[in-house]
Amino acid sequence: MPTLTDEPAEHATPTSTLSSNAWARALTAAHDTSAHQNHPTHTLYVVATPIGNLSDITLRALHLLNLCEVIACEDTRHTQQLLRAYGIDKSGAQLIALHQHNEHEAAQTVISRLAQGQRVAYVSDAGTPAISDPGARLVDATRNAGFRVLPLPGASSVTTVLSAAGMTGQDGFVFVGFLPSKATERQHAVQKLASETRAIVLLEAPHRIEALCQALSVLGTRRVTIGRELTKQFENIDTLAACELPAWLAGKPERQRGEFVLVIHDAPAAHVQGDGLRVLQLLLPELPLKTAVKLAAEISGESKNFLYDQALVLKNAAAE
Repeated sequence: MPTLTDEPAEHATPTSTLSSNAWARALTAAHDTSAHQNHPTHTLYVVATPIGNLSDITLRALHLLNLCEVIACEDTRHTQQLLRAYGIDKSGAQLIALHQHNEHEAAQTVISRLAQGQRVAYVSDAGTPAISDPGARLVDATRNAGFRVLPLPGASSVTTVLSAAGMTGQDGFVFVGFLPSKATERQHAVQKLASETRAIVLLEAPHRIEALCQALSVLGTRRVTIGRELTKQFENIDTLAACELPAWLAGKPERQRGEFVLVIHDAPAAHVQGDGLRVLQLLLPELPLKTAVKLAAEISGESKNFLYDQALVLKNAAAE
C-alpha cells in the first residue's frame, strides 16, 4: 500500500510498492468513471489530496488533476512530487504557487486563466483546501469575479480524527484550528474553550505541541483525543484526560514528531471548568497565588485543589 513517509506532510517523500503500471491502471479507471461527467471550463476546482497515505485519493480527483490545464498549489514542488507519484505529467508552466503569503496576487493570475476558458484546480499540501490551509481567499475572489467554484471532496484530518474519537454527544463540534503561538494569547484562547460544551477540533505542529498540551491541561478531566501522523505509517490515536496530556507527550520521544489533530470531547455544561478559571486568571496578576485561588474558589464554587493546580499551570505559562 503506497504511503508517505513518517514526516510532516510538507516534507514527506512519496514512496510506493505499486508499479507505475498500477497507477496507470488507476488513471484509466479514473477516466472511465469520470470522463462522462461534466467538468466545465472557466471553473475553479477545489481538490482534496491525501493527508499522508497516497491511496487516499479519489478517482474523480485523479481524473480532474490530469484533465485541468492549470494547477494552483500551496507548494509547487510538493504537488509536482505528488502528481508524479500518480503518473500525472504536468509541466512547471502548468503549476501556479498560491500560498498564504501571496494568495491575493496569485488569485488574480488564476482568475485570468479562468477568463481564458481554462479549468484550474487548487490543491493544498495535504487534505481539503480552504479550511485551515490557504484557498478561502482564492475561492472568494473567484466567485466575486463571476466564475464557478466546484469542490471535489476527499481526505480531511478533521473528519478523520472525529471518526475515531468515539464521541456519543449530539451537539456537533466546533473547528478552531491552530491556537495562537504566544503563551498569553494561547492561555486566553484555552480559557474561552473551557466554557464550550461542544466538541472542539484543534490542529498543531510538532514544534508547538508541547506548549499546547501544557495549556490544555487546565481543562482537567475533560477527555481529549489526540491524533498524530494520521493515515501514515506511524499513526497514533490516543484518548486521555486533558490534565494527562503533558505526561503522555513526555512518555515517548516520538510522540512529539509529526502533525497533530486534537479533539476536546463534548462535555455537559455542568461539568465544564469555566468560571473558576476565568476568575482565577483575573486575580492572579493582582494577588498572591494562594489568595487568588481562595477567592476564585469562593466566587465560582469550584474545587480549591483544582484551581490551585491550574494556577501553577497559568503561572508557568505566563513565565514562558
